[in-house]
Amino acid sequence: MAPSECPVVGSNNVGGRGEFPIASSGSNATSMFTRLASPSAGKTEKDAPASACPIKNGNTELDPKNNMFPPNQLPGPDQRVHLSTTRVASTIPKGDFTPQHQSKAEPVWVYPSEQMFYNAMKRKGWQPSEYDMPSVIAIHNVVNERCWHEILTWERLHTSQTASPTLNRFEGRPKDLSPKARFLNWMGYKLPFDRHDWFVNRGGEEVRYVIDFYNAKPLPDQPVAMHLDVRPALDSVGAVFDRMRMQGGWIASGRWFGDSQPPAAAEPSSKTPEPAS
Repeated sequence: MAPSECPVVGSNNVGGRGEFPIASSGSNATSMFTRLASPSAGKTEKDAPASACPIKNGNTELDPKNNMFPPNQLPGPDQRVHLSTTRVASTIPKGDFTPQHQSKAEPVWVYPSEQMFYNAMKRKGWQPSEYDMPSVIAIHNVVNERCWHEILTWERLHTSQTASPTLNRFEGRPKDLSPKARFLNWMGYKLPFDRHDWFVNRGGEEVRYVIDFYNAKPLPDQPVAMHLDVRPALDSVGAVFDRMRMQGGWIASGRWFGDSQPPAAAEPSSKTPEPAS
């Protein structure tokens, strides 16, 4: 995933991680997508030589408000195939802050184009295939839409504050394991391949959500599946109360009883929404 180019993404449930199957057209594209943020693979901007890293050499190209680069829609010098520069509007409403890579005229976040995603991957030291970009973009957009859908599930606990929360900003933090991910790993579960923090405007109050991305077992007709654990960060007493309410409701429902899945992946698979158009 390219957290520096897009708002991120998945399916959550009150019991823990929810399975998120995705129909896709090619194992190369889906493997590329799930490996993008892995700290152990590829070369990150921080690992690159100083001459290639605008963060280390003091380049002022980065937006200081969110450490993101401006959009790059130009083809690379070694690019073999033309890539689309069309960007798809999401259903995720923006907050007051509009970063460089977003349009001030749009009330919602706009996803990166194939060309932007390709350029972001090249900048991070990857060698992407131009032919995989349509599938990668499609997966990326669907996952982000699902993430927002799950955040809205939590936000329905606070409709008295606002019925229309917005996404202020987000951060990709693939190397920063959440306490819950560390605990689950200690219990024997695999680590997530990515993490995002989304900052939601709830009627003037900024609320941080943590999203952990896990690989899951694919289905025959849906070769990509993810467990996406979306929940409010424990930054306040209110967030702790929300987590207790949702977890308690899940336990009281009895949906966990008799399920062969571990508690962190107890929800059944759910169909994903189509990408925004």
